[in-house]
Amino acid sequence: MAVGKEIRTQIRSVQNTQKITAAMEMVAASKLRRSQERMNSARPYADRIAQVMRHIAHAQPEVRSPFLTPRDTAGKVAYLVVTTDRGLCGGLNTNLLRATVLHMKEQSEQGKAIEIAAIGTKAVSFFRRQGGDVNYVVNGFGELSDPTVLHGPVAALVNEFERGELDAIYICRNHFVNTMTQRPEVTPLVPVSAGASEGEGAAGRIGEYIWDYIYEPDAETVLNLIIRRYIDSRVYRSVVENIACEMAARMVAMKAASDNAGELINELQLAYNKARQAAITQEIAEIVGGAAAV
Repeated sequence: MAVGKEIRTQIRSVQNTQKITAAMEMVAASKLRRSQERMNSARPYADRIAQVMRHIAHAQPEVRSPFLTPRDTAGKVAYLVVTTDRGLCGGLNTNLLRATVLHMKEQSEQGKAIEIAAIGTKAVSFFRRQGGDVNYVVNGFGELSDPTVLHGPVAALVNEFERGELDAIYICRNHFVNTMTQRPEVTPLVPVSAGASEGEGAAGRIGEYIWDYIYEPDAETVLNLIIRRYIDSRVYRSVVENIACEMAARMVAMKAASDNAGELINELQLAYNKARQAAITQEIAEIVGGAAAV
């Protein structure tokens, strides 16, 4: 029964793994609810500041903010890549990094140099293995992290753009469609579009009436300050949305792992029963043969 013993040991090992994956599924489901609440709570501020930015830009068309003007002179672009700090979340990071690399390849073919800012351990390790130029890093941004830790890398990239050292800044992150679907996206962060913004409903669109403001000290300074706040809000919203994507993907991945473990246990149990039955049959045959010989 040596074979049967090995199978029993393997069954116990798979059962222990199944308990772990089931526990991780329940933890991810609990964290997903909180992550979705955090993601939704970031939406009103982002929508309102985007609306104010567009109102100022349309009410003062003579103001030429550097953040609103496309350019193609620096020969360099930057990518702000948002990934997770941990794995076990299916193909979430892999799909995003694949889309990011394809977009970087297109920019490189146009003669652009690439600069990378990474939020999340997975992005850092991936680009350092590939020999990428990772200049800014933020790790460990979890559910209870301070949003101000994101300000440093974002401000550094925005300052480079304002000085004319970058042609554009792209943000690479996962978009939360629903619990089963997370879509990788690479979208321009700077220059900012003064038109419709991502994820905004009717409240974010410019309506029939556009009002003006009293500016202190002047419209350009106020507009640039509002745009910087808008960029910070977009980055923060992207990061918390990516956390929700991580929890949803981990919950689905752990559910699939638990189901696969159950199927494997059934197959091993069947193999064990066959081996045990074969051993019993062989013993009976030996007893019968010995009796016949006597």
